[in-house]
Amino acid sequence: MQLRLDALEAHLAKGLAGLYVVYGDEHLLAQEACDRIRATARAAGFTDRSVFTVERGFDWSSLLGASQSMSLFGDRQLVELRIPSGKPGKEGADALKALAAAVNDDVLTMITLPRLDAATQKSAWFTALSDAGVALKIDPVERAQLPNWVGQRLAAQGQRVAAGEEGRRALAFIAERVEGNLLAAHQEIQKLGLLYPAGSLSFEQIQDAVLNVARYDVFKLNEAMLAGDVGRLSRMLDGLRGEGEAAVLVLWAVVEEVRTLLRIKRGVAAGKPLAMLVRENRVWGPRERLIGPALSRVTESALEKALALAARLDRQVKGLSGGTPGNHRNDPPPDPWDGLFELAMTVAAPAKVAPVPPPRPRAGAGAPARRPV
Repeated sequence: MQLRLDALEAHLAKGLAGLYVVYGDEHLLAQEACDRIRATARAAGFTDRSVFTVERGFDWSSLLGASQSMSLFGDRQLVELRIPSGKPGKEGADALKALAAAVNDDVLTMITLPRLDAATQKSAWFTALSDAGVALKIDPVERAQLPNWVGQRLAAQGQRVAAGEEGRRALAFIAERVEGNLLAAHQEIQKLGLLYPAGSLSFEQIQDAVLNVARYDVFKLNEAMLAGDVGRLSRMLDGLRGEGEAAVLVLWAVVEEVRTLLRIKRGVAAGKPLAMLVRENRVWGPRERLIGPALSRVTESALEKALALAARLDRQVKGLSGGTPGNHRNDPPPDPWDGLFELAMTVAAPAKVAPVPPPRPRAGAGAPARRPV
């Protein structure tokens, strides 16, 4: 059966299933779910533990042997199988189906997988596993939900933010600093628990304690661009630059999004359903909800101009001439990162012509200045 993460505690209180499949890319939440299952298993007498990791040349017979054998000391055992790739192959698929068909009361099996696409979730081996036990999908905490998630975690350790606008500002401050990194958020919340007693936390206390722990993700930059969140877009570009990310990689990510938008825009104009175009272009997760508003903001002409700017930026970041010979009006800004901001703004805020930010100090000459928003 399928089980939501928020229902796991109630499920475990009623008793353990013989098999669990935990899948998803949110590592902190997956780890916590597995820890909770392990703790319940130990309390139920599953004290012998075997761990298998599927790599090239993995011997599936060893897994089946462990799942069917008794412990040397007569203890009930927990067998953990980790499949980092999410693809067991034909031999593995057959072994997993055999494993699902031979659930043993003295053996509890826990299988961990990354995020699975829809086709894999409908595969025979995954269906056999979920039918024989419990499939626990770990959904990511989206950025809009992160302040509430932080508030719940603070409450679990006996702390809370101030009521009203100050509290909302404090939760938003933490969410902004960790930039979607749940492990970093977890560490900051634990730090607040060590620094301050139970009770209400002021914005000033949180601001003093929380460091800028964001590890900016090139691909989350696209979410800010599609959402039209100019402040976040500017902050992420500055963060990526400060962390030494290659400008050519950032350019590639932004250009891929512009090309996707242009393909979908042209497809809609040709009469194709948006839902079909979204699937064809592999747009999923938060981007799937953001793509519609972004398409309504930007024109086909603006996207074509953005690709022309991207071509000039590509030459610039590779150390070649960025502009069109004899036409300096088409030259990108002298600083490639300002050009990347201008390119992303064609999608984030196309109705407003953003002024080119003034030149900022080169890397190493001090912290990068904020772009005007």
